[in-house]
Amino acid sequence: MRKKILTAFLATAMTVTLLCGCGSKKEETTTATEKVTEAATAATTEAKESETEVATDEASETEAATEDKAASDKAAADEVAALIDAIYVQERTPETDAQCTAAKQAWDALTDEQKELVEGENADPDYFGRDTGDASKDDPRNADDIGENEILVVSFGTSFNDSRSQDIGGIEAAIAESYPDWAVRRAFTAQIIINHVQARDDEKIDNMDQALERAVANGVKNLVIQPTHLMHGAEYDELKEAVDKYADKFDSVRISEPLLGEVGATGEDVNEDKERVAKAVTDEAVKESGYDSLDAAKEDSVAYVFMGHGTSHAAKVTYTQMQSQMKALGYENVWVGTVEGEPEETACENIIEAVSAAGYKKVILRPLMVVAGDHANNDMAGDEEDSWKSMFFNSGKFESVDCQITGMGSIADIQKIYTDHLKAVIE
Repeated sequence: MRKKILTAFLATAMTVTLLCGCGSKKEETTTATEKVTEAATAATTEAKESETEVATDEASETEAATEDKAASDKAAADEVAALIDAIYVQERTPETDAQCTAAKQAWDALTDEQKELVEGENADPDYFGRDTGDASKDDPRNADDIGENEILVVSFGTSFNDSRSQDIGGIEAAIAESYPDWAVRRAFTAQIIINHVQARDDEKIDNMDQALERAVANGVKNLVIQPTHLMHGAEYDELKEAVDKYADKFDSVRISEPLLGEVGATGEDVNEDKERVAKAVTDEAVKESGYDSLDAAKEDSVAYVFMGHGTSHAAKVTYTQMQSQMKALGYENVWVGTVEGEPEETACENIIEAVSAAGYKKVILRPLMVVAGDHANNDMAGDEEDSWKSMFFNSGKFESVDCQITGMGSIADIQKIYTDHLKAVIE
């Protein structure tokens, strides 16, 4: 466009110049030249304006296209977030299986850019995108042909594949080895986790009702429930309620003790189970950190902090008892804390003050949990400001803060406690 305009005006200028050159006076020639210059200037200005308009139109079109793409990407991500939120629930319904499939298919259809935009009430890119290990290594233990005798191992559950197979799977395998004449099956009490694993990895784990219905359908006569829970807390109470509904379907139903045994009345009450757990988890922590003994770690100014979950249930006194147990064993550089900060003295900020006041400069964090799942990886060892690792380090009171992301379920001595509990009810 610009070239066409300039060509036209240059042709005009030449014509005017030729006309003026035939017998015109100097003034007329000057005037004609000025007109040509003005015309050329006007042409150049018009060409620039035209070029600017074209560039502006192109920029507007590009901006509009970018906005349309952003809106389309956000809509696709929001759809997936809504599907995730729909299965992030504690109740299983007839639609759950289809919802899990739909959520994963919608996620797989997103671009990498769109996946980063997934955000909902509970949804985020990590729901499907985080690598937690190989799910194929885990055995959901949901097969039929159970036989007349079944041990149902009941756990809260975890969506972290490695921890599920090593910690929960480790306990189940130890039980199966100890009782080869009994069928060992699995149930999770957290439907949210069951849905997560099913949607992401296509691994189907029974909830309590499904597991009990499976036992009934398979003609089980003698049923023993082994909870992997730490204590007689809310999860244990819910387990008992679920089992009570099916009690008349079997010849015998027995529930074994959780890991830490009976709760006790006061914070000073301890028992053999708590002592065995305290020794087992501390020994593993010391060994993993490279020291020959707890005393050697103490001499190097190292403190061990075991992070439990915490609870508002009356059983929260168990955490106080575990700290009492550490003290009774002479473990002066060992503390027990909780994510929930219940009981109050187990809150992270209180543990930080206690460890600092005792003069220790190095801290090793480790979960006091059966599985090293979300709490261990995020609440304890995460990079966010509110993780325990960050809070200990940012306090400025310690030279180093290290994390051991290992669940108690993978420890052989912990597995032995569960099998001993089973022995008490089976034999």
